Amino acid sequence: MNKHILALTLSSVLATTASQQAAAAAFNLNEHSASGLGRAFAGDAAIADNAAVLARNPAAMTRFDAMEMSVVGTYARPNIDLRGRSGVPAMGVSASDLDANNIAPDAFIPAMYLIQPINDQWAWGTALFTNFGLSTDFEDDYSAGLIGGKTELITYNFNPNIAYRLNDQWSFGAGISAIYADATLIRHAGAGAAANPLLSADTELVNLTGDTWGWGWNLAALYEYNADHRWGLSYRSGTTLSFDGKFSGSAAGIKSLSPLEFNTVDGTLDLELPAIAELSGYHRVAPKLALHYSVQWTDWSVLKDLTATSSSCNDGTAGECFSKDEDFKDSWRYAIGGTYYLDQQWTMRAGLALDKQASYNTISIPDTQRLWYSLGTSYQATPALSLDLGLAYLQGKDVTINEQLTASSQTMAQYDVDASAFLASLQANYRF
Repeated sequence: MNKHILALTLSSVLATTASQQAAAAAFNLNEHSASGLGRAFAGDAAIADNAAVLARNPAAMTRFDAMEMSVVGTYARPNIDLRGRSGVPAMGVSASDLDANNIAPDAFIPAMYLIQPINDQWAWGTALFTNFGLSTDFEDDYSAGLIGGKTELITYNFNPNIAYRLNDQWSFGAGISAIYADATLIRHAGAGAAANPLLSADTELVNLTGDTWGWGWNLAALYEYNADHRWGLSYRSGTTLSFDGKFSGSAAGIKSLSPLEFNTVDGTLDLELPAIAELSGYHRVAPKLALHYSVQWTDWSVLKDLTATSSSCNDGTAGECFSKDEDFKDSWRYAIGGTYYLDQQWTMRAGLALDKQASYNTISIPDTQRLWYSLGTSYQATPALSLDLGLAYLQGKDVTINEQLTASSQTMAQYDVDASAFLASLQANYRF
């Protein structure tokens, strides 16, 4: 298998928690809370209406006067369809052979947050959530099996934080993150099987599994002009994930010819996850109405290349299982929203966001610009218990993808991609 094609298959796995390429730029995730989802996460680093603010701005913990816990469950239903625009006749692949529906499975994304004030100046808290996510899955005998198969990487972020109130206006927060990541990548021969009698379309040619731990940190500030106007600023560092796992493929050598089986070897791969910065504002412009906004920057340009290595691999370069240059660029997300405080029990929310595209396109990461339409509500069930519901529809901009099915195919296969997603989130908040 050619170095370029084998590398291309791995590039699509480098993301995290399931099924979310329809939900944020590249493989970034914003689905941290139901309250935030209902306003398209506009103002989330400044509002601090429940403990889920920890995912955005730990400095806001100083606004809490009692212990509070938030538990969140988000259901994501992406709808990503590929339509072949042109096939590769030399390989007997027609445009319709490249069609694939619902390549991203549904997913459930949990999160949990706890905030504990210590005194009037200090507070601590812990968050368990994720910032990145991806899963795509094609049929085993899919014609473009070398570039589209099973791709999944799951991460969990355990993030303890502390906050300090300097005065009535300024609060500061900081935390560290322990990030666990688990990856799976499987590719099949597809149309490439026609060139080798030992292969069938569903022959597994690439299998990569691995897991690792990474570390990061975050800093944040909150400025409160008065009770009705405040701004939040947060920064979450990038993280290097160094995977140790198992690799099976042509670069590892053939174990047997009948049946065809490749060797399985130990391999390593470093993945750079980007830093994230956000500026948010919250303004209560009337007794029952607040407006809020956010601008988020993600440092995707750190993802320069992907190279997997092993002393047992040789893909033309000794010690290399595969290598591929990347073309990611920094992305921006803009959100605006409103909150209407209907009465003592009910709060209504709405939001709109624009999520810019970050990566070049492959069929395993069909990245595109997205427009978010969000609605949400909160119900104060008791003085201690509140419940949140958030709903969002994400509409992706139509894009076209060009990829080679194999290294020997000089003609690009073309795909039209139709991407959208529906998100629903429930959240319970309890103040002790």
